[in-house]
Order: sequence, then C-alpha cells, then structure tokens
Amino acid sequence: MSQQDDIEYQVDTLAIRTGHTRSFEGEHGEPIFLTSSFVYENAAEAAAKFSGQEPGNIYSRFTNPTVAMFEKRLAAMEGAERAVATSSGMAAIMAVAMSFLKAGDHVVCSRAVFGSTVSLFEKYVVKFGVAVDFVDLTDLNAWKNAIKPETKLLFVESPSNPLAEVADIQALADLAHENDALLAIDNTFCTPVLQQPIKFGADLVVYSATKYIDGQGRALGGAVVGNHKLLEEVFGYVRTTGPSMSPFNAWTFLKGLETLRLRMNAHSDGAQKLAEFLNSHAKVEKVYYAGLPEHVGHELAVKQQKGFGGIVSFEVKGGREAAWKVIDNTRFISITGNLGDAKSTITHPATTTHGKLSPEAKEAAGIREGLIRLSVGLEDIDDIIADISRGLDLI
Repeated sequence: MSQQDDIEYQVDTLAIRTGHTRSFEGEHGEPIFLTSSFVYENAAEAAAKFSGQEPGNIYSRFTNPTVAMFEKRLAAMEGAERAVATSSGMAAIMAVAMSFLKAGDHVVCSRAVFGSTVSLFEKYVVKFGVAVDFVDLTDLNAWKNAIKPETKLLFVESPSNPLAEVADIQALADLAHENDALLAIDNTFCTPVLQQPIKFGADLVVYSATKYIDGQGRALGGAVVGNHKLLEEVFGYVRTTGPSMSPFNAWTFLKGLETLRLRMNAHSDGAQKLAEFLNSHAKVEKVYYAGLPEHVGHELAVKQQKGFGGIVSFEVKGGREAAWKVIDNTRFISITGNLGDAKSTITHPATTTHGKLSPEAKEAAGIREGLIRLSVGLEDIDDIIADISRGLDLI
C-alpha cells in the first residue's frame, strides 16, 4: 500500500497492508530489522539524521523500521495520526504519566482498572508530586466532583478489568476538555477492531499488545496512540528513557494484527455463549459480560463497540474455596494471569492480578473472593463450557 495512497481502506485491509515500504530486496513479508544501530554514507548524513534535519534511522531504542511498521499499522487501524510502541502495556501507561504530568498536577482514575495500573498511580506516580483520586467508572457525577483546577489527566479502562464495566467515553471526553485535561482510554480488551475511542473524543489510547494484538501469548509490548502533537511528547519520553519495543516483538504483533478482526469476532462469539450458559447456572451468583442485556453497560457497549470481547468474569457461590475448586478442576484451560490468547485462560483476580490491592480497594473495585475471570480462547466453545462445568458441578 503506497504511503501516498488517498483511498480510505477498511480496517481489515489496513491491518494487513499498512506500514510496509518494501526494501530494495522486494520482500513480500515484513522484514525484521534486528540491529541496534544504523550506518551512514558519511559524517554529514549522520549529523543531519541525528539533528532531525533528515528523516531516517538512528538507533533502535527509538527508530527501527520493524517497530515503525507496527506503529503505522496500529495508528491506521485506530483512525489516529500516530502511535508510539513501548516494551509493555504498563510501560505505555507510564509513558503517558511521565509525558503529561508534573509535580502539582492531579489525575482522576477509574477504580475499575488493572491492579498494576492502580499500583503505578498510587505508589509511584505520586512520588513525583502528582495527586491521584480514584472514582467509580460509571458515575459521571463522581468524575465531575473529583475534577480540580490542577487536573490534567482522566484515565479509564473500558471495558474494565475484570468486571467489563463500560465508560461513557464521549461524556468523559467532554468533561476532560471542558477542564483543559486529557482523556486516556485503555482499550486493551476491545482492540481497535471492536472500539475506537478517539472517535468518541479520547485524546490518547493505550494498549497492552501482549494481549489480543499478539493473540497467542508470545511477546510483551504496548503502545500509545493519538495525534502527532501529543505523541511527540510520548516519543520524546520513550527515546530518552528507553522502554522500547523490540523489533522481533514488533514483527510478532504485525502478524497478530493481520488476523485481529477474525480472532476478536471468534472470541466475542464464544464469550457470549459462555456468558449465557453461566447466567443460567445455579452455582453462579453473577456474570459480568456486557453482551448480556441485563449488564449495566450493555446499551452503552452497543453504542460504542462493534462486539463485546472475549473476557467473561463470574462470581460463584461459596467464595474463594468454591472459586478455586472451579479453577483447579479444569483440564485444559490454562491457569494464568495473561489473557487475549488463542488458548483459554482462567484466574482468580483477588489473589493474582488484583492481589496486591488492599481489602478496601478490592471491595471498592468489586474484586470479591468468589470472582473468576475467564479469557475465552479459540477452542470449541462446547469444550470450554464442559471444562468450566467440571468444577461448577462440585461446589
């Protein structure tokens, strides 16, 4: 696909064709540039590229052709101007914090975020003199009341981990902009094929590429997506401090993007069937999946998303003992904290992904002892349901 091409392609075409400018070798597949540095014809060329007078590669910490392909492709799929790749999803969130916050600033973050995100803001970002308040993701009045003159960032994960709560992105974007703040959305659970937060007013979109973008549990990576002006700040941070994506991982994610829509549709279809099964099971207290009409965020998810994703969380009767029994009696579902894999995975959030939160923080975020999070993979859904049923039948 030509970089000068003015045709507006659909996301599936962008996912396969964007970003690759063939080298003199004429390769069809995207190459992996496993090099730390680049060579110049003369000292003048080196000086021009280091100074920014000429475009080109300098050092793979911040300029690498394979990483650039991934960045261009992800930005195109998001409908954004630019993306900056990072070494992990958490590195992407830290890049946002370090790029746009300073001592005296204030952040409002939803309570319903990944446990490590809470720790990052609560234990580390505050060390630099930044104040952080956590609010209920779905309570717009709580967001309004938390805003201060020094508020510079609203940070949201939607759908949330692990309860699939859905934020009103447009309303939060309007609130942020009315108060000269930025809105950042962690879109890891949906990916750009199911949701494009920038279309609803978000300034920045954050990804853990480790999850669905890879799709097979092979590599760590992350990204921040947005407009050129904002992303130049993020690029400067990554260039200077070095939380960079490796070229090999970038190539892995490029391959993941090619099949992303197919996989997300399959994950969503399977998750819907599992959620409906669990919703009628006598041993299940509650199911958290926005595809269920009774889910509090269902109508908003229909408006903002093209699918409901592959994460189903559910609360079983009997607390931790019962939850662990369900988990331990699966035969092929992997017990691991990762998600977004072709292989189904299962975990107990209260003692794993959110285990470091205080009891009060867990309760506020709805992380109870009977809660189980299941990432629906690409195995036959009837087999997945049967595997979950083994433990459910024993409690």
